[in-house]
Amino acid sequence: MTGQAMKIAVLVFPGSNCDHDAYHALKHVLSADARFVWHKEGSLAEFDAAVIPGGFTYGDYLRTGAMAKLSPVMGAVRGFADAGGPVIGICNGFQILLEAGLLPGAMIANESLKFICDYKYIKTETSGTPFTRGIPENAVLRVPIAHYQGNYYADRETLAGLEENGQVVFRYCDAAGNVTPDANPNGSVGNIAGICNASRNVLGMMPHPERCSEAEMGSADGRRLFTSMIQWLKERGR
Repeated sequence: MTGQAMKIAVLVFPGSNCDHDAYHALKHVLSADARFVWHKEGSLAEFDAAVIPGGFTYGDYLRTGAMAKLSPVMGAVRGFADAGGPVIGICNGFQILLEAGLLPGAMIANESLKFICDYKYIKTETSGTPFTRGIPENAVLRVPIAHYQGNYYADRETLAGLEENGQVVFRYCDAAGNVTPDANPNGSVGNIAGICNASRNVLGMMPHPERCSEAEMGSADGRRLFTSMIQWLKERGR
């Protein structure tokens, strides 16, 4: 697809509320060919990448992501990811990936039992994913969060595997990059803010990079993830 804009699917479920934010960042900031894909679609064959945005799919009335994982499009996401396609799940999108078994672990309520909406710092643990290939390890990004169930949990065995395989992509930190309990906004085990699958092409993260893709929003650090993904796709030659 040399010379053509990358075609990126932005999934839309009943209750999604960050789909337009992701679309704007991709299409209007980065000039990608972003397109909305309704949750009842059964194929992503025409796309180069997929974004599962944040929101409150199905109102979170059962359990975050538990109903969205049953949508037909998630079968397409699984096939797309198995074929090596890059998938990023943001906030509720991360929760959906966990519920669907595309990433390990689970989300529970924030330790404070309060909804948190604020800018926080995250530290990049690896450059070995399509989304962080252009971001140095130990780089500190300023990104917003907005969640009530953002407290990542995994059992000891699962966590050890994530650490050993380098699948922890982001950790909450302070402005200097120190990973401390005080820098953890929700109680996530290991200060984890984002993880990837073993193949490294599926990323789930609670912070919202699409909400900080322009300096006018208080930070443009989130744009670096999407720029990295697009560059990875170009080099891949898809």
